[in-house]
Amino acid sequence: MNAFTKLVASTALAAMMSLPALAQDLPGAGVEVSPIKGTPANAWFQHMVLQLGLEELGYEMQETLEADFPAVHLAVASGDASYTFNHWRPLHNDFFDRAGGEAVMTRVNPAITGAGQGYYIDRTTAEAHGITSIQQLADPEIAALFDSDGDGLANLSGCNPGWGCEIAIEDHLDALGLRDTVEHDQGSYFAIMADTITRFNEGAPILYYTWTPNWISDVLVPGEDVVAIGVQGDSEDMDPGFALNDVYIVANNDFLAENPAAARFFELVEIPIGAVNAAQVRLRDGENTLEDFRAQAEEWVAANQDQWDAWIADAMAAAN
Repeated sequence: MNAFTKLVASTALAAMMSLPALAQDLPGAGVEVSPIKGTPANAWFQHMVLQLGLEELGYEMQETLEADFPAVHLAVASGDASYTFNHWRPLHNDFFDRAGGEAVMTRVNPAITGAGQGYYIDRTTAEAHGITSIQQLADPEIAALFDSDGDGLANLSGCNPGWGCEIAIEDHLDALGLRDTVEHDQGSYFAIMADTITRFNEGAPILYYTWTPNWISDVLVPGEDVVAIGVQGDSEDMDPGFALNDVYIVANNDFLAENPAAARFFELVEIPIGAVNAAQVRLRDGENTLEDFRAQAEEWVAANQDQWDAWIADAMAAAN
């Protein structure tokens, strides 16, 4: 072995020996983290953003669990999951409280703000019949306009059981006296909405619930294809029936106490709702694998690299 070869071999060996030491210096080294999210696929983007950050801090990421939202909160509360980035406040307040609330978990950060919800109908029907609120569907003749299965009731494409939004919809049906005229279609939301979009494309009236960020409003464009209707009032003074929500990172208290780097990172993350909505459009267009979701998150991080690096540095410092 000549001197050059010895030098290369020695340098390579030194580099290899230093890698474990560097890994051990990271605050998350040796710590397994178990995320959990709700069943809708459109929450993957923000969870992947968090995963990238935790990986950079050295944490060992376990497979992301999925469950309905009451079970998501119970898992974080019990420590079966470390955190979720899928808590909508105030929509999920009851799930949070019933799982043990602040005694066992913390709403760390409203990292996505201004998420809306509401009812929509096609603009043609709204304008032809002067419909501005769902309360008008108490009139059987108005309700029958949205009957898609022939039973005389309006078909409302609604919210899956266990998501939280279904509770508000059911309350509206009771409070506004709509049980005799409106049928709440539930099951697989996006399959139901696929049928709703088909009906719209065929020129039929449609009535549905949706939220933002979500790709639905990229296909059925508010103000062009559809209009929002409230629970009461006219278009100038409309009560949408749903509060604006912020999407929080919620984490188990023990996990936060034992992992100050992760806790600090959670406190710092902010994702514009526009970025989340852009990811929803890509999901709709077929980018729907874990590899796709990770790539979308990596692109967002790269586009915000300076801010990202500052978050990571701050989180690293919190561990010291």
